[in-house]
Amino acid sequence: MFLTKFSGLAAHAIKDLVKAPSFTWRTSYVPVIQNNYAQALRRKSFCTTADKVSEEGREEKQKVSVTFVDKDGEEIHVKVPFGMSMLEAAHENDIELEGACEGSLACSTCHVIVMDVDYYNKLEDPADEENDMLDLAFGLTDTSRLGCQIIAKPEIDGIRLALPVATRNFAVDGYKPKPH
Repeated sequence: MFLTKFSGLAAHAIKDLVKAPSFTWRTSYVPVIQNNYAQALRRKSFCTTADKVSEEGREEKQKVSVTFVDKDGEEIHVKVPFGMSMLEAAHENDIELEGACEGSLACSTCHVIVMDVDYYNKLEDPADEENDMLDLAFGLTDTSRLGCQIIAKPEIDGIRLALPVATRNFAVDGYKPKPH
């Protein structure tokens, strides 16, 4: 009985999610638990609106210019959509920035060096977890950051990021893994 009722509610929720792209009513269903039994499902409604919707109903992505400088001094210019990390941008553009932990703040292999102090100061302060990982980074500088923690936003348009000559993984065995 409960499964049938839940399936019907899920179908109703899916219908609500696929309505008009610029203004959508969404419904969430919250089980009310009393005396270890699911008494009823209470319906809560809220609405969302999209700030910028293109003609096809997709949000238009604005981009910032980022220059990666590899260990040989070669400059690679890329456009990065707002909200994307520099680690993701590097992987999408085949730039040699490892990111062994895939951006979960568990390594320092996406270590980058912000080449201009003014841009470094525009970034949010690193969290304690990022500082802990940076302590393990090869070739640490005063403007070092983890690429997974630098998120594209308008303030950093034009930022230049240098890739260190090695990471702990590269320095140990020379193996260069492909991005996941």
